[in-house]
Amino acid sequence: MNQRENILKLIEQNSRLKASEIATMLDIEESVVEEIITELEEEKVIIGYHTLINWDKTEDEYVSAMIEVKVNPQRGQGFDRIASLIYNFPEVEAMYLMSGGYDFSIELKKAPMREIARFVTSKLSVIDEVQSTATHVILKNIKIMEHYLIMMMKIVGWRFLYERFRE
Repeated sequence: MNQRENILKLIEQNSRLKASEIATMLDIEESVVEEIITELEEEKVIIGYHTLINWDKTEDEYVSAMIEVKVNPQRGQGFDRIASLIYNFPEVEAMYLMSGGYDFSIELKKAPMREIARFVTSKLSVIDEVQSTATHVILKNIKIMEHYLIMMMKIVGWRFLYERFRE
């Protein structure tokens, strides 16, 4: 794996890492890290920085939801027009065209259950081409944290992680 990929993997998981921390983890010069990150931003490989929030540790009553959507595709446009209607809603975090029993899988931004229900009933279900929806509330996110910790351990080692995340 080259330096660019190593840097991308690190900042994908923690965008708040400083160039000096990345340099230490990868045993390269800080100026090299800064140069590579600048190049990646200019090339639009890095297009933004995001925060991963553990909502379970807050008092907010926010939930995550996935929605299966079955639609009638449009003649000559297939799923494109319907997809653009749906993915432009601000509530939509991610959207996937699927094979199988439904056409789209939509991941919503965390929101109170009332807002998720309002989105489904007032915005999604009223689109003429939408045949049916099935909303699934995510009870617990298991894989993302496991994936994050395993990847970080491979890159920087357990001692560094212990020092960094110890409470």
